[in-house]
Amino acid sequence: MPEPTTTTAGATIAAATAAVPMLTAFGVPLGLRPDVLVAGFAGALVAIVLLGSVPAEGDTWRHLVSTTFRRIAVALASSLTAGYLTPLTLLLANLPDSLLLGAAFAVGGGAQRVLLAGIRRISPADTAPGEKTT
Repeated sequence: MPEPTTTTAGATIAAATAAVPMLTAFGVPLGLRPDVLVAGFAGALVAIVLLGSVPAEGDTWRHLVSTTFRRIAVALASSLTAGYLTPLTLLLANLPDSLLLGAAFAVGGGAQRVLLAGIRRISPADTAPGEKTT
């Protein structure tokens, strides 16, 4: 049996390193790339810290703990939003793939405001409990 040539082995190694790993949960591929999630998470942190998208409510321990958990939830939700919506955003805006991480950062940073505006637009106006909407 002949030894594999270096060109075939080199091509196999080069193809293996160029593949981007996808995240799986319980054996189900989620279609999320870790680098896009990290960029979206960084954008969410910038939005929380610099833009004050999740303001603090008070100075007691209870308020500090609840604000911390809200900030963690917002950062994770923004990261997931960036993971799923950034490829769609690049496709709709007809941008090159080289802008993927920058777009993920922007989507992660703006996810809180954009999604809130979209939910308000779709959902009916706020009503009192027990009051029917027409």
